[in-house]
Amino acid sequence: MRLANGATLPFTKAVLATGSRPIRLNVPGMELPGVMTFRDLGDVATIEAAAAARPKAVVIGGGLLGLEAAYGLAKAGSQVSVVHLMDRLMERQLDARASALLKRAVEARGIAVHLNAETAAIRGRQRAEAVALKSGQQIDADLVVVAAGIRPSVDLARTADLAIDRGIVVDDHLQCSKAGIYAIGECAEHRGICYGLVEPAYEQARAIAAHLAGEGGRYSGSVLATNLKVSGVNVFSAGDFLGLPSTEQIVLSDPGLGSYKKLVIADGRLTGAVLFGDTADGLWYLELIRSGASIEAIREDLMFGRALSRAAA
Repeated sequence: MRLANGATLPFTKAVLATGSRPIRLNVPGMELPGVMTFRDLGDVATIEAAAAARPKAVVIGGGLLGLEAAYGLAKAGSQVSVVHLMDRLMERQLDARASALLKRAVEARGIAVHLNAETAAIRGRQRAEAVALKSGQQIDADLVVVAAGIRPSVDLARTADLAIDRGIVVDDHLQCSKAGIYAIGECAEHRGICYGLVEPAYEQARAIAAHLAGEGGRYSGSVLATNLKVSGVNVFSAGDFLGLPSTEQIVLSDPGLGSYKKLVIADGRLTGAVLFGDTADGLWYLELIRSGASIEAIREDLMFGRALSRAAA
């Protein structure tokens, strides 16, 4: 493998797992003291130290990491606002109804939520003092935490002249554009998708290990799943949880209890699920989605969980 500086690294096979880096917004003021990203343990320690002063904090990004940062700051006593570009929180993991419930739960913890809000600049003379939105609104801030997504780390792959799109392009063997070089995890792009979650990286690692061991391992993509506690609330989603118009969608909701469940069914199979509040059956639903097994025998009881559905079967 020859790098751009002319150095040569001897190897027979190489696996790149260079991960990702946090996106820094291209807006004025990002360089001001008091502005930080939230991605790794070092960022957590920095935010914890800053939160000790109980500042007015603005978190830019209403995805998982942004909401966790906001929740932690609020618990530490800070006055917190979340600024999110999209029309709902965690739009990659939740549908509109589950996201609305999450917004209500986040606001109940004293966190202000601003949706459809695009950051125009971070204001301040010597350090961050406010976040200015394109709507003209300005939110006071002593601390600004940017959790606006990630970008695959591809610098090493670029020096090796590998094909790069959003990430390092790989085939079903996770091989790059040059023979003998592979990539897995957040740096890799497979069939046009860069996975920003840990489970696909594990699946890719298993596939490439089997392939390199001569056992015919292939990677055909991952069924994405989220099973987490966000701002103190259990949420779960998997598969095609939004559902195409041709699918059947079954919903069980109790806003008073803060509970919501949606299952998406197509051709007699479970293809997607969203759970909010009670997520005890999430992993069972994930098994059904990944297996592609028929759910016709338990169709009438599927919504009520694993125990009742097995009893019915």
